[in-house]
Amino acid sequence: MTDRPDALTDGPAADGATADRIAPAADGPAVGRAARDAAASHAPGAATPAPPEAAERQDWDPLASLRAPSAPPLDVLLSGTVFFDIVFTGMDRLPQPGEELWSKGMGSSPGGIANLATAAARLGLRTGLVAGFGDDAYGDWMWQTLSDEEGIDLSASRQFDDFHSALTVSVAAHGDRAMVTHGHDLPEPISTLIARAPAARAAVVDLAGDTSWWAGIARGGALIFADIGFDATGKWDPADLDPLAHCHAFTPNVVEATAYTRTDSPGRAVRALAEKVPLAVVTDGADGAYAIDSSTGEEAFCPAVPVRAIDTTGAGDVFAAGLVLGTLAEWPLEQRLRFASLCSALAVQQFGGSLAAPGWGDITDWWRQLSDASADGDLRAAYTRGGYEFLDGIVPDHPVLGRRRAQGTFALRSDAGRH
Repeated sequence: MTDRPDALTDGPAADGATADRIAPAADGPAVGRAARDAAASHAPGAATPAPPEAAERQDWDPLASLRAPSAPPLDVLLSGTVFFDIVFTGMDRLPQPGEELWSKGMGSSPGGIANLATAAARLGLRTGLVAGFGDDAYGDWMWQTLSDEEGIDLSASRQFDDFHSALTVSVAAHGDRAMVTHGHDLPEPISTLIARAPAARAAVVDLAGDTSWWAGIARGGALIFADIGFDATGKWDPADLDPLAHCHAFTPNVVEATAYTRTDSPGRAVRALAEKVPLAVVTDGADGAYAIDSSTGEEAFCPAVPVRAIDTTGAGDVFAAGLVLGTLAEWPLEQRLRFASLCSALAVQQFGGSLAAPGWGDITDWWRQLSDASADGDLRAAYTRGGYEFLDGIVPDHPVLGRRRAQGTFALRSDAGRH
């Protein structure tokens, strides 16, 4: 669900040094020390000030016309592991054992479940994240970035005493990447933190995670959108999908979908999965996405938006955020797929994982530029525009103050996108 390329599990790689390093945590959510102090001043290295263009809060709510006074306070609830991601870019190759190479670019950002949380918040969804944070400088910075700069509700999250943040170092070269990750199990189960979370209209979950709390929020009316990762065991046991009984949607990629359904194509896989959930979606990368919504009787295929991808980190998370928004907005199925595909395409053109997620300013810019090119006689632009005419009734018709894509790095601005 957190779309970490080449990773075999969404959890941190434990090395055995856990319980003896963790002090008991105080009751209730804890706010990061640097996050509290940053309100008074920005100490060098303690936190990264927001980019100037991101100073104002989001002023565009795509769900405004559907909100009722009795609606839950959150649109979407997320839970999982937040990683401090360090990404090296601009390298011709990966280093050999014992070799040191210099990269031309480097950027840092909150990763893991933060990719999805940031993507959802930038689309105007009222987003809540339940996660455990370290009490180190990385944890302080990520807490402030997600809460203060991205507007994500962390009221059910915690910073644990004497606990360090999970961290991933990624080296990108030749369109691929190699990663090293380190982290520990949380001293408290995520499910106990989720019990404190505000109510939400939807939740995005991972079938490989803790499923014990799904039935409760489903009974409360939340739509659960599930994903699943690569099965390193090669078993692809259909029993892994049993928790889908509580879910509204399932969004695996084509490898996962065909393996679990024992089918040989995304089209057959999505039909098999439509027997398990009201909304089945199978993504096939550059070859598009397939979906069946049995609750509305719709079936759809959406081709991918043709773009030059430079960093696919978090692409699946951005797709999921767009799908959740379209579902809560009650858009037709094809429009939901096209919008989610567009958001994903915009994200992969930037470095930065979570901070590459597009906001409404980016979506509006793309739509205006495409429309202008079409009006000037660009046939390819006109063809692409034909599938996205619904955006005329969705994109804001005034300047948007919400965040735009930006690469952040710990203490300094990133230079990852320059190379």
